[in-house]
Amino acid sequence: MAAAEAGGHAGPGPGAAQEGAELAAVIGATVPTGFEQTAAEEVREKLGSASRISRDRGKIYFEVPARSLPQVHRLRSVDNLFVVVQEFKDYQFKENKEDALKDLEDLVKKLPWTDPLKVWELNNSLKKKKTKRKKHNLQSAASSGKLSGGGEEGGADQNTTNDQEDCAQNPVAVEATGGQDTEDPQGVTPGNGVEEEADNEQEDVKVEAQAGSESGPEAGGGEAKVLRFRVTCNRAGDRHSFTSNEAARDFGGAVQEHFQWKADMTNFDVEVLLNIHNNEVVVGIALTEESLHRRNITHFGPTTLRSTLAYGMLRLCDPQPTDIIVDPMCGTGAIPIEGAAEWPYCYHIAGDNNPQAVKRAANNINSLLRKNESKDSGAALGVPLDVVQWDICNLPLRTGSVDIVVTDMPFGKRIGSKKKNWDLYPACLMEMGRICTPGTGRAVLLTQDKKCFAKALSRVGHIWRRAQTVWVNVGGLHAAVYLLRRTSERAPESRPRW
Repeated sequence: MAAAEAGGHAGPGPGAAQEGAELAAVIGATVPTGFEQTAAEEVREKLGSASRISRDRGKIYFEVPARSLPQVHRLRSVDNLFVVVQEFKDYQFKENKEDALKDLEDLVKKLPWTDPLKVWELNNSLKKKKTKRKKHNLQSAASSGKLSGGGEEGGADQNTTNDQEDCAQNPVAVEATGGQDTEDPQGVTPGNGVEEEADNEQEDVKVEAQAGSESGPEAGGGEAKVLRFRVTCNRAGDRHSFTSNEAARDFGGAVQEHFQWKADMTNFDVEVLLNIHNNEVVVGIALTEESLHRRNITHFGPTTLRSTLAYGMLRLCDPQPTDIIVDPMCGTGAIPIEGAAEWPYCYHIAGDNNPQAVKRAANNINSLLRKNESKDSGAALGVPLDVVQWDICNLPLRTGSVDIVVTDMPFGKRIGSKKKNWDLYPACLMEMGRICTPGTGRAVLLTQDKKCFAKALSRVGHIWRRAQTVWVNVGGLHAAVYLLRRTSERAPESRPRW
């Protein structure tokens, strides 16, 4: 068996499909760290599949029929998707570096590539259809004059996506976060990908296997075109005798020799993934070129939140039909826009004290409206969402009129300061408590300034009770999402309300 020869126990993999059986796929998904359970629940609800949460934080695995790929891409909680070729739950690496790398090379020809490549081909055909529809819609919108620049920030904001969640520009590269491989070897491209805790040794590198043959047959098909590929190695753990660079180089060379594909770092058709987390090894093929968390935002600010993290935060507070949901520090509007898209039977209010942030949020809402119009053949579909400029400590909302508050609070790094947070946080919690319905109101708040938040919460313990804490990684920062429940005590009025 391939598993035994590879030196480890193989976990569930696609395997060879039985004659006449429907093609199935084991899908791996990267998700915001801390919200793995949320993603698993969404997969169960929307796809009817059970998920397994990986020991490597930020990943889940689930099996679906290949025909369900369109629904998989519509999941709101996942960042990137890949089809699993094979998983080894307890891979035994040799202590000698040369032997360990030779085992990885030999592993390539023992893996069950056939069905995963069929899934990749099916995914590719779906992607081409979507691209054709998108181009057609864009051309139609442009001809009718609907695609204006969206104001002075249209181009500039898209080029400055330097937020706490998104630390890189390359949508398919993976960010190196530490470990013994801190050098930047030739052929390694840093970028955006799975986030890990700062104290967890990990290095994520992309290495182009050295191109040898320029032509050859494709695997799983008889087409004349030679596929271009690259190998991405994500490694975490301190007990490996080799570096990510070396693993990707040798594994990639074996992939090229096995399939006779052409190596290409930038214009590749296939991205082969080699994920190593201690003794857990997963080989996969990427199904997404760009992270799905970019779906709603076109105008970025300094701290734009991932749409996938916004979804996890909203889901944590369990919105019900007719709920009024407020984001009092909305920034570019990632949370309320995600809420309006996924919970259209609630009413969403976004606000910020910064006029530039309000403008960006309004432009992002307009982008969502245009997207809805193109989906519905030009029908004018509104969204249950308003955006307002206001003072977070003096909101123009009636006492007890809001069901849920969800917001990304200033960390005191790129916006505000930790010193200001000591006054801001308790004032915010008091004002949020005033507008929330006593007894039933909920708040979901994200912050990295955990010490300040804990102190502020202790000062308003008569109004808010902490129900749950989810630890998350936000652009390399160890942050927390707090679920608070409103007590039955009435909040004091600071001034008469209408």
